[in-house]
Amino acid sequence: MQHLYVVGGQQREPRPLLATPTWYEYHKGLVLDVEVGSGRARTCVEYVSPPDVRAEGNPQILFKCASLECDRLYLCTHSEVLIFQLPDFQRVGYISLPRFNDLHHVRPTPDGTLVIANTGLDAVVEVTLDGQVVREWAVLGGDVWDRFSRDVDYRKVASTKPHMAHPNYTFYVDDELWVTRFEQKDAISLTQPGRRIDIGVERIHDGVVRGDHIYFTSVKGDVVIANARTLLVERIIDLNTFHPEGTLLGWCRGLRVDDDGHVWVAFSHIRPTKFRENIGWVAHRFRRATPTHVGLYDLDAQKCLAEVELESHGMDAVFSVFCDPTARA
Repeated sequence: MQHLYVVGGQQREPRPLLATPTWYEYHKGLVLDVEVGSGRARTCVEYVSPPDVRAEGNPQILFKCASLECDRLYLCTHSEVLIFQLPDFQRVGYISLPRFNDLHHVRPTPDGTLVIANTGLDAVVEVTLDGQVVREWAVLGGDVWDRFSRDVDYRKVASTKPHMAHPNYTFYVDDELWVTRFEQKDAISLTQPGRRIDIGVERIHDGVVRGDHIYFTSVKGDVVIANARTLLVERIIDLNTFHPEGTLLGWCRGLRVDDDGHVWVAFSHIRPTKFRENIGWVAHRFRRATPTHVGLYDLDAQKCLAEVELESHGMDAVFSVFCDPTARA
């Protein structure tokens, strides 16, 4: 039986029928182990950030994009990086720095450090496992501290929006470090400046490298495949077309590419406040909204092979999906 690890968060309850200024509130990070065939799930990690590294009041607390390397799961909250050892989920690492704000992704580097999408500061930062800053990149160029202040503890700042770039995912092509930029609809090289992949579709997430190709998602439900050598987009697959007309799959982010070419894609339910934003792909085309879930797709056959619902297990937003490495062994 195939197992998945899914990473995300639980929303405060009750969820209102109409949007309110404080409705977008997640109060807990979650990692679930989901059995695909039965839909059963167990909670592996349930986490609330401590008061000294979060903003006052009711700040957003959830896990965003994670990385799974060997037996280590790397997680991030708004202001923290947590490392867990699998399969027992013992916590073996923790970092929180004053410059952290709205972290969106963390991954290990080939050198044994970590790179983190520090989204609130429109930056990517490299740190050691004990929290020493090695290097920092402003993803729009220049210096991070031209726009921000070293004297501010950004962990205590609820939001620095609007973000000018919103970097949200890092990846390597060989030894070259890249980052996606949500607002610019692209990915740029951090270690070889000037190299860029113009993805061009509705705001993007992910950057999963398989062989000579890089797989991205767009929030409206596309899987975009770019060539890692030519830096050109080769395919754009609209997953919405694999479902009955009028289905709203949700906010799409989180992607795993299996060895057989099938892909797992994660979808979070659309919250009411999103209708007020500039997302015309939602406004007039759906009749049936789906709950937070992950779906398995055969891109060549243009089929959805399976769906696993997550909201009944307490997960309202999902950012990452992985196969259990123990189950694969």
